[in-house]
Amino acid sequence: MINQIRIQDFSAPELDVYARMSEAQLLNREHPESGCFIAESPLVITRALDAGFTPLSALIEEREVPAAMQILERLGPVPVYTAPFDVLTQLTGFALTRGMLCVMRRKPLPSVQDLCGSARRIAVLEDVMNPTNVGAIIRSAAALGIDAVLLTANCSNPLYRRAIRVSMGCVFQIPWTFCDANWHDTLKRMGFTTAAMALCEDSHSISSPALHGAEKLAIILGTEGDGLSQATISACDYTVKIPMAHGVDSLNVAAASAVAFWELTKE
Repeated sequence: MINQIRIQDFSAPELDVYARMSEAQLLNREHPESGCFIAESPLVITRALDAGFTPLSALIEEREVPAAMQILERLGPVPVYTAPFDVLTQLTGFALTRGMLCVMRRKPLPSVQDLCGSARRIAVLEDVMNPTNVGAIIRSAAALGIDAVLLTANCSNPLYRRAIRVSMGCVFQIPWTFCDANWHDTLKRMGFTTAAMALCEDSHSISSPALHGAEKLAIILGTEGDGLSQATISACDYTVKIPMAHGVDSLNVAAASAVAFWELTKE
């Protein structure tokens, strides 16, 4: 039996977490143990539950309750707020959620060493600040054989709503964590060869045998526009460039990540 609570007023305080709290408030940097995130759509919520995240409450359109009963029962005794469609359409973007939202508790993040100890192919995102790009890169990483994803401190958080949505819940299917400024030294000590995706004259081909033959490879991707910092490029073992045609100089970082992951995870 679900704990169903009907709401008819958009200003109801129960809707604050869904309608009026910012991503920063949800993250709760001062008290990370209380941080939460919002999963959108039955598919994404299911993937989060499968990954062991704890639900705090759910919000669903009334007419969707019967069809979603299997998922709702998995939530346990948490409040399940229901409302008519005309109330929920006042929530920005609710039409994109396929009728259901769920607030979930964040988990403590693993260390780089724990995350990458047994990994062979990882991705490192340096200052990728657009949540759409973060979500798309993580979706490609999960689909194309990357073992883990590291993010520098200035990256958008993978549990921001847009990143989760764009990833289709793949942020719950591939291990990831944030890393400190010494990430490159940490990876070198762990035996990783580092390959910077950058537009440099001395870049190696993405099909280079040296890259494919690396026992442990870290693929480093930079933010849209500026790309990787020169310090990062200089510190890496290789710079790698995807061949372009028709005078195009580069791909969007999310598209470039998919090409790189596909090629560099080949045996």
